[in-house]
Amino acid sequence: MSETMRAVDIKGGAGPVSALHITDVPKPKPTGAQALIKIKAFGLNRMDLLQREGHYPVPPNAPKTLGVEFSGVIEAFGDKPESSFKIGDEVFGLAYGGAYAEYIAVSTHMLVHKPKELSWEQCAGIPETWITATQAMYLVAKFAPGKSILWHAGASSVSISGIQLSVADSASAVYATARQDEKCDFAVKTLGATAAFNTKTQDWAAEVLKATDGKGVDIIIDFIGGGEYFQKNLDAIARDGVIVNLGLMGGTKLPEGTDISAFIRKRCSYVGSSLRSRDEDYQGKLRDQLVEHALPRFKDGRFKLLIDKVLPWEKIQDAHQLLEDNKTKGKVICTIS
Repeated sequence: MSETMRAVDIKGGAGPVSALHITDVPKPKPTGAQALIKIKAFGLNRMDLLQREGHYPVPPNAPKTLGVEFSGVIEAFGDKPESSFKIGDEVFGLAYGGAYAEYIAVSTHMLVHKPKELSWEQCAGIPETWITATQAMYLVAKFAPGKSILWHAGASSVSISGIQLSVADSASAVYATARQDEKCDFAVKTLGATAAFNTKTQDWAAEVLKATDGKGVDIIIDFIGGGEYFQKNLDAIARDGVIVNLGLMGGTKLPEGTDISAFIRKRCSYVGSSLRSRDEDYQGKLRDQLVEHALPRFKDGRFKLLIDKVLPWEKIQDAHQLLEDNKTKGKVICTIS
């Protein structure tokens, strides 16, 4: 068996799209509870762009190779795998890194058996986005039926997942924002959101207050962070509401004159969170919740697994460019033949 494999690398360790290339690297060896997976497909995420540019802190001991979600076939095990898996099993899962490659060694605690109803490409786009949405909604924001919720970047993969979860689990209202009318229509007509607002042409916070008779929304899931969104989140949140921040696409600085009085007036909370930095036990519990709560809905088609583009991994530069252009509605997936 070869000691090397092909994987996507970055010339110079960090750089633009053009720095991505495929090269030979050492093949991982599974230890402990790990399985060695021959990868069929992997999903792209915005964190991959940040990591490629050198702006994303990779967890300690994580592979330097990009990629955290994948689908494939188990080829070998360490000495302490979960008993529910065997060699030859078709699986998909979440990793701390290393998915842009022919093989990955990953804990069996983060694997899920691939349903026959779903393709390799669909399964490769599930773990990061659906688990992130589940974590933000339930564990951090404490969502319960009857609460209202707003998802920023409504056509992003995490929000596509979150909007569907919110609708299925009886939110009183589900709102979204996007920067294009087409994406707002998509959030409403395809995903089932109550309403969606164009952040370029509308005062979305004012629209949320109008739609809720001045109450605001109970939960806001935000990927933007800084800039004007911080203030508008405080304007749009309801009393005792929770704002969950998962990203900093709007930067880390707040405009002069930002008014934080809502923290006291509304008794609201602002919580930062991430998934990749969590330990294996935490992620494993989220995997279990995904399997119990969402997997049956994937299999029977109630939840839509939306893929914008599938490319062979030799076109990894094109795949990253698609994400950078911010025109996608759904996942970008790469396949390995």
